[in-house]
Amino acid sequence: MSGQDISTKELFSVFGRIGLLSFGGPAGQIALMHRELVEERRWLDEDRFLHALNFCMLLPGPEAMQLATYAGWLKRGVTGGVIAGLLFVLPGFAVILALSAAFLLYGDLPAAEGVLLGLKAAVLAIVVQALVRVAGRALKTPLAWVLAPTAFIGIALLHLPFPAIVLGAGIVGLAASLLRREKSPDKPVMVEKKRDRSVRAAVIWGGIWLLPLVAMLVIFPGPFADMALFFSKAAVLTFGGAYAVLAYAGQQAVEVHGWLMPGEMLAGLGLAETTPGPLILVLVFVGFLGGARTLDHLPIAGGLAGGLVALFFTFAPCFLWIFAGAPHVERLRGVRWLADALAAITAAVVGVIANLAVWFALHVLFAEIGEMRAGPFHLPVVAASSLNWPALAIATGAGVVLIGFRIGLLKVLAAAIAAGLVFTLSA
Repeated sequence: MSGQDISTKELFSVFGRIGLLSFGGPAGQIALMHRELVEERRWLDEDRFLHALNFCMLLPGPEAMQLATYAGWLKRGVTGGVIAGLLFVLPGFAVILALSAAFLLYGDLPAAEGVLLGLKAAVLAIVVQALVRVAGRALKTPLAWVLAPTAFIGIALLHLPFPAIVLGAGIVGLAASLLRREKSPDKPVMVEKKRDRSVRAAVIWGGIWLLPLVAMLVIFPGPFADMALFFSKAAVLTFGGAYAVLAYAGQQAVEVHGWLMPGEMLAGLGLAETTPGPLILVLVFVGFLGGARTLDHLPIAGGLAGGLVALFFTFAPCFLWIFAGAPHVERLRGVRWLADALAAITAAVVGVIANLAVWFALHVLFAEIGEMRAGPFHLPVVAASSLNWPALAIATGAGVVLIGFRIGLLKVLAAAIAAGLVFTLSA
């Protein structure tokens, strides 16, 4: 680990800036951190940044927030990691709470429908842009170009679990590295008392996360305890970062728990895209609506409680993963076979994001979606007559200006919302 050469004031300044400007989902946030930490301030070199990123891609939960925590830990230990992680999350948390309350109170108004139409269409373009960016960084070898579409087929058409895809990609990357028989000298970074620190971190942060969970389940059983368990499961079981968690969380929140109505997950995602911070803050939207509908006589109070439950139980495990695992990962930073395995996993994640882009496209653009089986494959089927032409027009326009002309995200979102209002109010 780097020496503690960065002051606490500098950490607050830099990660506060990152937290306030981190719009655009994981791809944009990672690019922002790369510019701030590698290019401008040179706090991390390129190899160390990519090594940390590949490790965070392996973890369940939001990879961008965990990357910020990792970077803060490298500069000032656990204190730096906590500062960096919290500053990355809290500004967006405050904004998404306010937007969730506005959605609850005014979401049925025609104007709100227009806003959501524009947001959903813009989200589709943003996800496609993220796919292009991540693919540009990750697909640099023939093997990577094979792994990405293979992962897409596995998760989209065969419905294979994400952990199996990650494990398979890692094994392929490891095997390819060993077959090449490249002998790169390992240059491990020794971390003093690595094992003791990791065990201590696991005990402390495991307790911070699990003791409140157990207390809620045992002492205060009910809807909010169910939320705590749900968001803890999402934090543990949803590998592949923010994009990978969305399909799971949306299906569970709508079909199993009844916290959201169909279509509201996409609305929440659109709202989350307008906030700084990790895209997984959409789970705060889920918690807010779930809490408000649980305490329907005090909806705002219930929403605030649900939002706080979502925040804590989604992000507390992230600190556990980083503080317990980062010392080991830093020690293995110079190991070639590990770097190759992590790079293969990153390539597979491109296929996962491509699956999300297809899922969003289907749900934003079509009102009627079904599925057919062809042997082991699950193929989506849409009713062409249910195509949402305004959404298609807005999404296409947003994609052109985002990817082709690189117009700023906030300008694109504002234009998409305005177009959604025009289409809705003039209908």
